[in-house]
Amino acid sequence: MSSSSGLTFKLHPLVIVNISDHYTRLMAQAAATGSAGIPPPLRVFGCVIGVQAGRNVEIFNSFELKHDAATDSLDRPFLETKQEQYKKVFPKYDVLGWYSIGADIRESDMVIHKALMDINESPVYLLLNPAINPARKELPLSIYESELHVIDGVPSLIFVKASYTIETVEAERISVDHVAHIKPSDGSSAATQLAAHLTGMHSAIKMLHSRIKVLHHLLAAIQKGDAPPEHALLRQVSSLVRRLPAIDSPKFQDDFLMEYNDTLLMTYLATITKCSNTMNEFVEKFTTAYDKQSRRGGRTVFV
Repeated sequence: MSSSSGLTFKLHPLVIVNISDHYTRLMAQAAATGSAGIPPPLRVFGCVIGVQAGRNVEIFNSFELKHDAATDSLDRPFLETKQEQYKKVFPKYDVLGWYSIGADIRESDMVIHKALMDINESPVYLLLNPAINPARKELPLSIYESELHVIDGVPSLIFVKASYTIETVEAERISVDHVAHIKPSDGSSAATQLAAHLTGMHSAIKMLHSRIKVLHHLLAAIQKGDAPPEHALLRQVSSLVRRLPAIDSPKFQDDFLMEYNDTLLMTYLATITKCSNTMNEFVEKFTTAYDKQSRRGGRTVFV
């Protein structure tokens, strides 16, 4: 069941990295202390923090929580302490909800969810599936909201799935690239920020080009009568085409020229640095050869 609240969720990659790191460290510790060598399935818990402005919810960061397996509850004093510490550093951030790991929602999750409603009346629940599925292209992360539904005449609070988008800034992109240890295809370890950024831009442009080609072939087939017209799709294409002249504005031209000039400047600086290094090596070799020749020709012979 999908959410009907109309909230827009924006998730930053730092939250995904934190949850994955939390689960990986816990599994590594369990494997190191376990006698059988195979750690039991463990769950991690934590809170997500961010900013909610109107109907826009942006999740920036997260922190870990202590969980009591005997009572299946969170350590509230520890949660309040962490919340106060984050408020001192990030006064605009609020506790928006909590996270855990698992393939599906458990019955005990609603108990923890209700326990956090005194901090946030409508918390969100992030569920990360740690199982690796190579065939799955999307992120194994789901965001759930809680809604009150009447089931068999009884009002009950249930989880409903909400859609989200990944929001990132340049600093986060650089950090994620370093954490992921992205390396170029030739196997060398000199992976730079510029190379990783340009590779991502190239992949995005290549994907956009392939999708535009699909739309072009479909419109050509509709025009020739080989495919039936889909009016909903045609309206979306028409709306997209009308938005194209919007990028032809002075602000767009200024931003484009600034990015273009920055790229040219970085390329120019790299060329100058390479030329300077080459000249420096040439001067050192020439000086060494000249000194040897001077010492050889400057010897005095007595008869």
